[in-house]
Amino acid sequence: MRIAKKIAAFGLTAAAATAGVVATASPASAALYGGQCGSGYNIVNLIDLPNSRGTVYLTYSSSTGKNCVVTIREKPGTATLMEAYVRKSGTTKWIEESDSFTTYAGPVYVSAAGSCVDWGGTIGTASQTRYGTNCG
Repeated sequence: MRIAKKIAAFGLTAAAATAGVVATASPASAALYGGQCGSGYNIVNLIDLPNSRGTVYLTYSSSTGKNCVVTIREKPGTATLMEAYVRKSGTTKWIEESDSFTTYAGPVYVSAAGSCVDWGGTIGTASQTRYGTNCG
């Protein structure tokens, strides 16, 4: 199964696969993530930003019940606007980091065990947000 091979290539957990996560990015974008969220956090979803600017990663730790988001530039360079943001779906308060960075924004964390999350990121003028994903 092609998706299963992609999920395995991203190192996603079996739990993420059964939760309906569909990874559509290239293995190169998964390689950008370097554990910025900390020990025990595994990639469960990601968004490739347009024009190869970078990738927004959603990770999860089953031991803490927290999701973490980090936005990573594909080619670090001069400081530019970067954002990483996350919230428990159905709430209004975003947990975010937004500033000029050279390499990555975040990590930002939310406790959302048993719930869906809204999350996303920005690099320069490229911004993507996902709503109501990774429920459970």
